[in-house]
Amino acid sequence: MKILMYSILDTERPYVEAWVNKTGHQVKMVEEGLNKETAKWAAGFDGIDFQQTNDLDPEVYATLEGLGIKQLTARMVGFDMIDLKQAADHHLLVTNVPAYSPRAIAEMGLTQALRLVRKLGYYDQRMDNYDFRWVGLESTEIYNLTVGVIGAGHIGGATARLYSALGANVLATDPVHHAELEADLTYVDLETLLREADIVTIHTPLNEETANLLDRTAFAKMKDSAYLINMARGGLVDTAALIEALQNHQLAGAALDTLADETGYFERQASREEVSESYLTLRAMPNVLISPHSAFFTDTAIKNIVEIGLDDVVRIVNGKRPLYPVN
Repeated sequence: MKILMYSILDTERPYVEAWVNKTGHQVKMVEEGLNKETAKWAAGFDGIDFQQTNDLDPEVYATLEGLGIKQLTARMVGFDMIDLKQAADHHLLVTNVPAYSPRAIAEMGLTQALRLVRKLGYYDQRMDNYDFRWVGLESTEIYNLTVGVIGAGHIGGATARLYSALGANVLATDPVHHAELEADLTYVDLETLLREADIVTIHTPLNEETANLLDRTAFAKMKDSAYLINMARGGLVDTAALIEALQNHQLAGAALDTLADETGYFERQASREEVSESYLTLRAMPNVLISPHSAFFTDTAIKNIVEIGLDDVVRIVNGKRPLYPVN
């Protein structure tokens, strides 16, 4: 079997090569993403595997169908860059990797939350100016806080368990209640969570229902001492409303691994002129932490992303049901 793998990272190559040696299948790796031009490269291949956050060009679907490709395997959790109707219309089965390492993202969110709670951004700012005083920067400890988890799936559940292990009171809102998490959290409605949480961490998919879920109305319900953690999708948060809430001291701070406009400059070397004004505004705040959509980036996660994605390509091409279908 021949598989074309788009958007390859150097860190993925050893795991791809190990999978090839184990399975005997062929994989061609290219650094370019999947678009209307590179989709043509799938000619002669049995299946494809890709990873990107920018939307697929509409022409991609017809091109892949015309080349005999039967699937779109996204080696990542999110699949909002795929038009599921277009995929279905062109007989493309969509899969993702929903749980390559929930702990990787959960640990990053916790790490950033601890930095915010302990006011390390303010300390960094002072020490950059040779001010080594700690006056005015008294913090608290996690066991004193209530953490609100929006979306208690694989990643949200792992997040809840980490905070619970540290002694925090954990609330969660999710349409599905998982009995195995009840020892670590209490399910509540969204309004109660926003009102009571000292840390709000969001872990939901991005879709029409969740776009800008955290907006001016949501921020107005939160404590002015609360922190926002977004390790999921930038579009879940209304960026303008977040900046306004931070500037007006409606929120104590935010940790963002993802931004709504990140596809224009994340994951590459950019110039100052290329990044957005919202990024520059947020980055200048000592109570805001930004990372370049890298919460997933651990050795365990990369290995699982590669193997799970490629295994599902093989299953589909061989006429079997994939392990992780989306549509």
